[in-house]
Amino acid sequence: MIKDNIYEAKKNRELSGREQDILRSIVNLYILKATPIGSRNLSKYLEEKINLSPATLRNVMSNLEEMDFINHPHTSAGRVPTDKGYRFYVDSLKNIDKLAENEMQDMRQTLTAFSKETDTLLKETNRMLGTISNYLSVIRIPHLVDLVVEKIQLINISSNRILVVIALDSNVVRTVTLEVDYELETKQTDLISTFINERVAGKSLRFLRENFAEIIQDFEYTNSPLIRLFVESVDKIFEMKTEGDKIITSGTQNLLSYPEFGDTNGIKSIIELIENEDIIIHLLDNIEENESGIKVLIGSEMQSEILENYSIVLSSYKMGGATGTIGLIGPKRMNYPRLMSIVQNASSIITGEGI
Repeated sequence: MIKDNIYEAKKNRELSGREQDILRSIVNLYILKATPIGSRNLSKYLEEKINLSPATLRNVMSNLEEMDFINHPHTSAGRVPTDKGYRFYVDSLKNIDKLAENEMQDMRQTLTAFSKETDTLLKETNRMLGTISNYLSVIRIPHLVDLVVEKIQLINISSNRILVVIALDSNVVRTVTLEVDYELETKQTDLISTFINERVAGKSLRFLRENFAEIIQDFEYTNSPLIRLFVESVDKIFEMKTEGDKIITSGTQNLLSYPEFGDTNGIKSIIELIENEDIIIHLLDNIEENESGIKVLIGSEMQSEILENYSIVLSSYKMGGATGTIGLIGPKRMNYPRLMSIVQNASSIITGEGI
C-alpha cells in the first residue's frame, strides 16, 4: 500500500522546468520525424538549447515514461508521446503560429467572394481547409433553430398550391409548398402575406414554431382557410432542420499520406471514421453548446474507439443567429500551433470578423 502511494505521488507530481522542456522537445521531434525518439537523437536536437548527455536524457525520459507522458511503442528503444504528453504540449502552447501572409490573403479573398452564399461559402471553406492543412476538414452546418426570419413571401404556384419562401438571416432561404382544397385568390394571399410579415419579421424559427398561433390570433382573418393551414402546418413551415443540417467533409485522401494510416489497419480506421458521421457530429455539437475559441481533443479524450488514434482541432463560428463548428482531424502527431491558427482564422472569416 505504501509503495503504491509513493508510486502515485511520483506519477502525479508536477514536472520540473527541465522535464517540461524535454517533453516539449520529444513531442516536437516526434511530430517532425514520425519515428520513436531515442536519447541520442534528442540530445542532438537539444544541443543548442540544453546541453545534456544521452545518459542524462535517458534518466529524464524514464521519469516521463513513469508519469505516463511518453511510452515505448512495442520493443523500440525510442519513445513516443502519450495522450497525456500531447495534452501537456497543447496546454503549454503560449502562442499559435501565424499563417503566412499569402495564405491569409488567399483565404480572405476566396472566402469573401462567397460570403453572400452560405452553402457555397461553407463548401469552399471546407475544401480550402483540407488543402491548406493537408488533414481532414469537417464543418458542422449551422442549426437553423436560432436563425431570424427576415421576410416571408407567399406565391400562388397553382390554383390550389402555394409556395412559402422564408428568407432567414445569413442569406439562408427555405421554401415550403402547401396544398389547399380550395381555389386561392391572389388578393387574399397578398393580404395575409403582409400581415404575417408584420408579426414574424425579426423573430427566430424557434420562437415562431412555439408561438405562431398566439402571434396571429388578433388577425381579422384568423378563421380563413389559409391562416388555419398555416397554424396546422407550423411544424413544417418553421422546421428547424434541413436535409443538409449535418456535416460536410473534405480531404479524406490527405490522411492516407501519414505513416500512421499507411497500412491496412490505418486505411480501415479512415473508412470507419468517414462512415460513422454521427460520432463526428456529436463532437462538433459539444463545442457548439459548451465552448468558445479553439478546442483540441486528443485520442482517448474523444471517448470513441474509432477516434483513439486521432486528434481534432475545433472552433465554433456564427452565421447570423446560428452557430456551427469547424474542425480539422488528423493523427495525434499533428502540427497543433499551425492547425489552431488555420481553424481560428477560418472561423473568424466565416463569422465576418475577418472580412
